[in-house]
Amino acid sequence: MTPVSATPVCRYRAFISYSHQDKSWAAWLHKALETYAIPKQLVGRSNATGVVPKRLAPIFRDRDELASATDLGRKVNEALAQSENLIVICSPRSAASRWVDEEVLAFKRLGRSERIFCLIIDGEPNASTLQGRETEECFAPALRYRLGSDGTLTRDQTEPIAADARPGKDGKTNAKLKLIAGLLDLDFDALKRRELKRRYRRMAALATLALVVMAMTTTLAIVAMLARHTAERRQKQAEDLVGFMLGDLNDKLSQVSRLDIMEAVDDKAMAYFQSLPTTDVTDEALAQRAKALERIGSVRLDQGQLPAAMQSFQAASKLAATLAEKTPADLARQLAYARILAFVGMDHWYQGQLDMAQQSFDTAQTVLLHAAPTHANDHTLQYELAMIDNDIGHVLEARGRLDEATGPYRSSLTLCQKLVAAKPDNNGWAAQLGDAHNNLGKLALMHGDLASAIAEYTADDAIETALIARDPRDNDQRENMLKVHAILGRTLALTGDIGTGMRDMQQSVDMATQLTAVDPNNASFQEDLALYASQSGRLQRLSGDLPAAQKLSAQSLSILLALTKKDPANAQTQRELAEAKLEQAEQSRAAGQTDAALAQAQAALAILDPLLVEHPDDRATLLASMSGKLLLAAVIGDAQTAQTLRNDALNALQAVKSGRDDPRLRALQVEALLALGKNADAQRTIQQLWNGGYRDAALLNVLQHRHIAYPANPAFQQKLLAATGQGASK
Repeated sequence: MTPVSATPVCRYRAFISYSHQDKSWAAWLHKALETYAIPKQLVGRSNATGVVPKRLAPIFRDRDELASATDLGRKVNEALAQSENLIVICSPRSAASRWVDEEVLAFKRLGRSERIFCLIIDGEPNASTLQGRETEECFAPALRYRLGSDGTLTRDQTEPIAADARPGKDGKTNAKLKLIAGLLDLDFDALKRRELKRRYRRMAALATLALVVMAMTTTLAIVAMLARHTAERRQKQAEDLVGFMLGDLNDKLSQVSRLDIMEAVDDKAMAYFQSLPTTDVTDEALAQRAKALERIGSVRLDQGQLPAAMQSFQAASKLAATLAEKTPADLARQLAYARILAFVGMDHWYQGQLDMAQQSFDTAQTVLLHAAPTHANDHTLQYELAMIDNDIGHVLEARGRLDEATGPYRSSLTLCQKLVAAKPDNNGWAAQLGDAHNNLGKLALMHGDLASAIAEYTADDAIETALIARDPRDNDQRENMLKVHAILGRTLALTGDIGTGMRDMQQSVDMATQLTAVDPNNASFQEDLALYASQSGRLQRLSGDLPAAQKLSAQSLSILLALTKKDPANAQTQRELAEAKLEQAEQSRAAGQTDAALAQAQAALAILDPLLVEHPDDRATLLASMSGKLLLAAVIGDAQTAQTLRNDALNALQAVKSGRDDPRLRALQVEALLALGKNADAQRTIQQLWNGGYRDAALLNVLQHRHIAYPANPAFQQKLLAATGQGASK
């Protein structure tokens, strides 16, 4: 017997109400609901809304008649009356829309207030009650208040049923499922479990497809080698399949996070390309192989598999070199060769192989400069030159040659400024301009100019924020934004603004957490989360919140231990693990756990000592090593050993080639000198730090413990305001 529905029979499953400014969301939701297939196991069940259907269609979202109408319009009123449910896309735009408010009010007057569902895409619920945040309100007035018996809104507030698609909330997928569960009166968790099972089946089918394609490719490759008379035809078929594997199939596997199958596909493609000759084939085929191998290397680089990535990049480099030498006037081939050389250098860089990294970058620059005279105005060439300047600057910086690094960094800035001026809407060029500002900010910091450093970081932050506003779904750009946000925050904390520093750092941790949820196997996202969780933990500890600091450190160490186990050749990750261990040791010390602090500091130095021998000029490694020695000296309990450790830290500072005015180094110098009783020497350095506006909380704690006065420097604060443009606006 067919059960009777609790709601009248209606033509439409739902009516979507929205602001025209949110029409892209409305289009997505309309399509998502109408094309959604209800899991078979749930179809036919009976509940308060009736029998669960196979599909949700039709969904009404026509707003054409509203443009010139003075009321809701006959068609819209009819559609509302014939709709079982009302879905409101909630944002500050829709909250201010007269039409959205009238549609909600009209639907409530039909007696269906309980069948209104909200999808929050922007803004903040009930922000209208918060002073100063009224413009963030995302609920229209008719959603926030109950309907009276006279058909008008009362002042009795109500809480709408809402799914939240904002970043860090339900997300688009879960928000969609929540709406569907509400429309059909289904249990959300049950619907989600069914959806996951269906997704796993799709993933399994896709994985099977990948394995079948790999088998076909292998078979074709073998046939191509055994049957010379059909080699060209078979090879073309195989390379077409490999193109599919590295293109569409890789993209689909990435969408379902099947990096394991992607890796198997890439390995099979690599084996196939290595089995083929580099002679007696067309230039187009060689270019295809080089591009495919470059893509394989890029995927492996993102996965943190540096030796495997290098294998791909070097194979691609040999092919690209052949093509570039054959046609020196072909700019596209010169650019392709230089780009692959830059990837090779980047891989060397990540492995701490600075000599080989610089050699690769220099060779890439030479290739580009040879092409420059005949293509001086080519924007793509200028962009590649800016990128190589950036890479060369990084190597010089890591070698401690800061003055030399200034040249390529400024050259990169100049090139990028010209590119962005020529084409402001090019996101890649704008992002590189932000990097150029960031690099100059680093150099300013290492030269003791905190105001200029913050000005450069602020410029980068503004660029990255504008870029993510253009495309909020660009995860690579979101990563760029979170990085500079963290850098700016921790630098502001060095000037004494620890509150802003903690806020910015926590925002970076939150963004990194969201990115790792989107792509859990992305090593770069994981490293971001680990690094900034540890640095955020430091600020929490210095501000007095030890439990919060310990939680962040535990998260950081867990990630970094997994990353270093996966890729022990990555010198940068090894250093970051040591830094996290040092922060853990500081927290143990703050908690009075001296033995734990001692063991943790020793473990950190066991990592840092060989790294510093190999990279004596890397500033981050030097800072970590000096911090570790001073921390160990403070907890070791042996006066002679402690004195030796402090002198070692001072000697390391004396060996610095350039950038000795770095206030972070000077602050550690003060700590060592005071502990050794060299108060007069310490006082001179303290005066330098005061002149430069340095007020990191760790230094303030050391000076307070020694009863050394260290007031704020008002002249520096004025300089900082002027450098960041805030002084002129007051």
